Amino acid sequence: MRSEAAPQLGGLERFVSAGKGRGLRARRRFAVGELLLSCPAYVAVLTVSERGSHCDGCFARKEGLSKCGRCKQAFYCNVECQKEDWPMHKLECASMCTFGQNWHPSETVRLAARILAKQKTHPERTQSEKLLAVKEFESHLDKLDNEKRELIQNDIAALHHFYSKHLDYPDNAALVVLFAQVNCNGFTIEDEELSHLGSAIFPDVALMNHSCCPNVIVTYKGTLAEVRAVREIEPGEEIFSSYIDLLYPTEDRNDRLRDSYFFSCDCRECTTREKDKEKLEICKLNDPPSAETVKDMIKYARNVIEEFRRAKHYKYILCLTLIPLVELLEICELSLDKMGAVFEDSNVYMLHMMYQAMGVCLYVQDWEGALCYGKKIIRPYSKHYPSYSLNVASMWLKLGRLYMALKNRTAGVKALKRAIAIMEVAHGKDHPYISEIKKELEDH
Repeated sequence: MRSEAAPQLGGLERFVSAGKGRGLRARRRFAVGELLLSCPAYVAVLTVSERGSHCDGCFARKEGLSKCGRCKQAFYCNVECQKEDWPMHKLECASMCTFGQNWHPSETVRLAARILAKQKTHPERTQSEKLLAVKEFESHLDKLDNEKRELIQNDIAALHHFYSKHLDYPDNAALVVLFAQVNCNGFTIEDEELSHLGSAIFPDVALMNHSCCPNVIVTYKGTLAEVRAVREIEPGEEIFSSYIDLLYPTEDRNDRLRDSYFFSCDCRECTTREKDKEKLEICKLNDPPSAETVKDMIKYARNVIEEFRRAKHYKYILCLTLIPLVELLEICELSLDKMGAVFEDSNVYMLHMMYQAMGVCLYVQDWEGALCYGKKIIRPYSKHYPSYSLNVASMWLKLGRLYMALKNRTAGVKALKRAIAIMEVAHGKDHPYISEIKKELEDH
């Protein structure tokens, strides 16, 4: 029975999910592709590398954006966007002028600063908090190890260092809770090719629990989060999204969930592990590798993946000098050679390294090299990921654009249409990204 006090929104309601705490469930049926929920960002920050190509206020991708007259580092569609963003941008504007090139707080720090400012100016619930308030966010404070606590203290120090004006700071204990909440409940906003655009807080979307067999997908229209069904949802059914990349096998997924969100998943996919064998496919040889050899290679692959994650964290990959990128491509190729002695190309660890190599090729504009990797990736992606996966759509999109750049229109059209078919369900048929891709088809 639904509690009368349970907050409701359209055909959805907040409820207590057995073993999971708070959750979201359907009060009516939802069809595939149907919009369940729209949530404006409570706060959002555009990543620094996208300034000048996207509006700092609404995240729209445009040419000819207008620059902030003071700091000269924030860009806007028009005066309206600038005025609307000023209560948040003023937290950074003077500081950016003062620090210049030395202004580099993390996106987590920037989000925390904006939350503090927003809570002061809007103490009442906002349009983003119809089902869940920011102050209700889980912090999992009791589960933080010393390393995570030290990272939070570093973020608190950066907050004090870069935000000396316009902020009233609570005590250190309250700031620890805030950063822990942001770490567990923040969202990464990505474009149609899954390139990072920024970070945001979407309280109502954060109410959804995780499953490796999700029935909804979250996409973004600027700083608006939209949740759509990727399979039919019946009344009374809980709404599940995925918090993580679903490419990897069960053990890897749950390691990531425990590290970032402090729980293990008990969905059907994790219980049966039915996809793990295909995801970890071994070479078909006359003399198959021993179990110990396979185990050692999986350990090697996981270590390499972790090194890449750390490299991204320290912005090694985004370094503008060519030498690190060449070295990175060599690391990818050496890893692929080593793993290829044991793993099939469809093995997810091979796919991971191919994806990294493809990214480097794209960055240095080696279109043929990128296409070669993309063609190897797409079929296994389609098998390993769920239906209507953004990862699969973005790969078809990249392939389509590469084919077009290399004057293979027939293959390009086919790939772009495959991307559109997935995106029309995940993003909605009226999404600007889909309009842009259809225009690309017309222009070619």
